[in-house]
Amino acid sequence: MEIRIRNLSKDYFPEGRKIAALDQVDLNIPANRIFTLLGPSGCGKTTLLRCIVGLETPDKGEIAIGEEIVFSREKNIYVPPEKRGLGMVFQTYAIWPHMNVFDNVAYPLQARKLPKKEIVDKVAKALRFVQLEGFEKRPATKLSGGQQQRVALVRALVAEPKVILFDEPLSNLDAKLREETRKELRSFLSRLSITAVYVTHDQIEALSLSDTVAVMKNGRIVEMGTPWDIYFNSDQRFVADFIGRANIIEGKVKSAGEDFTLIDSAIGPIACQVKNEALPGKVVSVCIRPEFIRLLAGGQGEGQNIFRGHVESLVFVGDIYEGEIRIKDTSLSFQLEPTTKVKEGDEINLYFDPAHCSILFN
Repeated sequence: MEIRIRNLSKDYFPEGRKIAALDQVDLNIPANRIFTLLGPSGCGKTTLLRCIVGLETPDKGEIAIGEEIVFSREKNIYVPPEKRGLGMVFQTYAIWPHMNVFDNVAYPLQARKLPKKEIVDKVAKALRFVQLEGFEKRPATKLSGGQQQRVALVRALVAEPKVILFDEPLSNLDAKLREETRKELRSFLSRLSITAVYVTHDQIEALSLSDTVAVMKNGRIVEMGTPWDIYFNSDQRFVADFIGRANIIEGKVKSAGEDFTLIDSAIGPIACQVKNEALPGKVVSVCIRPEFIRLLAGGQGEGQNIFRGHVESLVFVGDIYEGEIRIKDTSLSFQLEPTTKVKEGDEINLYFDPAHCSILFN
């Protein structure tokens, strides 16, 4: 079920100050895809989600789910949350501690007064789907965090909603369980072919779960695309800096050819493969991801995008070393294989391919 949002705005007035939580948002969320709203705290992503659900009332604009307009300030339309056909998974799961697993999952069906046998059949089928069959009589408080998350998910799915929405549902899990649950959730949602709208400030969650990511800042969508495009091809400084680790170097365009754009920077001339228009003299930023910086052996010391510096820090984190190298007055983050013989204080040469260098516009 597609969701269409037009010119949506929502203001708050804490202590007499106006804060634009949503600022004329226009957005199409495609049907049967996992769509993630990503951004820092206070960017408006949760407000937008709550407006879609109907828990917040926008000041202006329009929201349509499928062919039905569920909110329009201009047309004076407001469909209450319980009639929008949506499922919701909250950050805290909202599992009822006085109920067992069956009653938690069955509650939306009981509220609709479905026949008892139909409720039993639907709950059984739903619990099989998330591999919780046999847990029906288990008290909700006796479940692990990952199991509670699955109960919350299946409770949202059991009523067969048109759309399911997630408000940072994994934030309360520890790192290992979060990773495992993320994989499960992606698998579940892909098999269901349901429209899912997912809110998070966690970049890894957004990149690993989503078909499409929309990055928000100050109540607006600043960029939207596939996880790959958002990570590698963004020309927005905010997006490149927010998602993943990035070395961002200030510079000025020296020349722009058919194949490469040459930028004067604090570490020297940097060649970037042409991806966007940058006229000579224009002030820009250059983004180089740490994973694309390569260590050069021996006497390889001259050429395009080859720089020499000394290693300021090197930290072993398991699968890689993460380090900082100083080139003139600039420090760059880089990564090395765990078998490296490089040590802190060493002088080394490094290289990055012009194809892995992005020009950012502020």
